[in-house]
Amino acid sequence: MNSLRDIVQFSPELRGLETQATYGLQGQDAAQPLASSRWDWSEVRKILLVRLRSIGDTVLATPSIVALKRFLPRVQVDILVEDWVAPLLDHHPHIDNVIVTERTGLLNRVVVARELRAGKYDVVYNLHGGTTSTFLTRATGARYRVGFKTYQYAQLHNHQAPSPLLLWGQQKTHSVEQQLALLGWTGVPVTDRPRTVLGVAPQAAAGINQRLAEIGLEDRKIALVHPAAAFATKQWATENFARVVEHLAERGFAPIAVAAPHEQAVLDSLVESASVPVVTFDLSLPEVTALAARAQVFVGNDSGIAHIASAAGTPSVVVFGSSNRAHWRPWNSAPAEVVFEELPCQPCHGYFCEKFAQPECILRVPVSRVTAAIDRVLPQKGTAST
Repeated sequence: MNSLRDIVQFSPELRGLETQATYGLQGQDAAQPLASSRWDWSEVRKILLVRLRSIGDTVLATPSIVALKRFLPRVQVDILVEDWVAPLLDHHPHIDNVIVTERTGLLNRVVVARELRAGKYDVVYNLHGGTTSTFLTRATGARYRVGFKTYQYAQLHNHQAPSPLLLWGQQKTHSVEQQLALLGWTGVPVTDRPRTVLGVAPQAAAGINQRLAEIGLEDRKIALVHPAAAFATKQWATENFARVVEHLAERGFAPIAVAAPHEQAVLDSLVESASVPVVTFDLSLPEVTALAARAQVFVGNDSGIAHIASAAGTPSVVVFGSSNRAHWRPWNSAPAEVVFEELPCQPCHGYFCEKFAQPECILRVPVSRVTAAIDRVLPQKGTAST
């Protein structure tokens, strides 16, 4: 009989179930809080997490959702995110409601603030700390509003947590650990550090399966490739990705590259530079998740797509440039490696390079190191899946 891992190689829906079973509501007995409870949890009925901004930020908030839902399975757990990333949380197994706000617009923020106030939340965790998220947290009127003391408007929270470094007793923390620290400080068990989790929408999975069938890839091993990035300091050369997809093709993978619509030129350059066929897809976020769940390996720059792949349980190789690797590395139990060229100026803000004419941190990463990492995260020939 095939193992569950064998089955999910070809079924995004089942891989979602595997992810939920492995990283979902288990671990309660082993996990501990980081401090004593700050209120009577038996009186809590509704909790809101506030996590604005990007794709990666949204994915990396999901371990906090897992921690809350397993601690309080009968309590309503909602999350506030920006509208453009909200589809990423479709069919998430542990979220009751996704509330959205637009990126900009004062009128919209007022409408959202009223909606949050009407929600009558007992506890609100501000996982972001920016101005907008802090004022929306305050607007809820929740009895317990939790943020870090270091937030700019920390006084708008009536529960202010100390540094996550202090709470964890570490010199560095991952973004996931930083957010979990806020929960752990209030008595939520978090010490097992839950993994990222995303649900796979059945409609998106069906759409991906249909697309693959139309181009004759329904029975092929898939490599998901993301050659684009938000900044030049995070974008490995497209010519290097061309050599990588050639390596993947030699190992029997059909490379499929994805990017945002405004990054189409990067995909076109990859197709032109590679000596093997590269399929390119323009996908919605739920479809990216479904494709990641269907793929057997992901290779790309440090980006939100990399975090989606990790949350889908896909073995991953991520090329890092200016980013803080300790804070933004993949956060799942699937095999994963980060590849980088260490320089004294790393990490940095990443908007531009202050030390060199070009961002050498990302440009100096050799292809050989990335292909070697790919070979390490993939099952070796003759090794049975478990």
